[in-house]
Amino acid sequence: MKPPSDTPLFYRVAANQLTTAPDIQVLGEASSGEVEVVLIGTDQGTLVAIGSDHTDREAEAWSVAHSKQVCAKPVSGQVWQLDSIIEHWDELQMASYATIDGSEVLYQQGLVTGLLHPAELLRRFGLKEPQLAPGQAMLCGTLPVIGGVRPAQAFRMVLKDPVTGRELEHRYKVQTMPVIA
Repeated sequence: MKPPSDTPLFYRVAANQLTTAPDIQVLGEASSGEVEVVLIGTDQGTLVAIGSDHTDREAEAWSVAHSKQVCAKPVSGQVWQLDSIIEHWDELQMASYATIDGSEVLYQQGLVTGLLHPAELLRRFGLKEPQLAPGQAMLCGTLPVIGGVRPAQAFRMVLKDPVTGRELEHRYKVQTMPVIA
């Protein structure tokens, strides 16, 4: 796969792909999740959730934008105010767990320090303040995968704030639909 022309790249995804549902449906066996912090714009300010940039890996070989558009983006129903964590952002910890062959395995783990700070990410998106407009959402990048990218029957993501002791978590199951020619 060809690397992106620049980072970050902002891929557009339809709003109806964002979901808090406990199950998603995908076409074929070649999709997988990846944990990401999610920023959500509201009238009350920007909120933070944990989510998965579930992606069709076969389609990714010929179009990253298409591969992201065809899969749902599961996110936690629980959120935090961005203002409540922005001062200690680099202390946040993300992890994901994939259920493969019936067993849950650690899939990704690390601090958010390897990702762009939300203020810088939103600045590169063209915003002067670290606030998304109501109705906008942004997935903020991911961590390396332990053991390589692979499909799973279920995926669980966790965002921990060691300063406050709070945690966001979301899990979802993946229902694979057959590809019919």
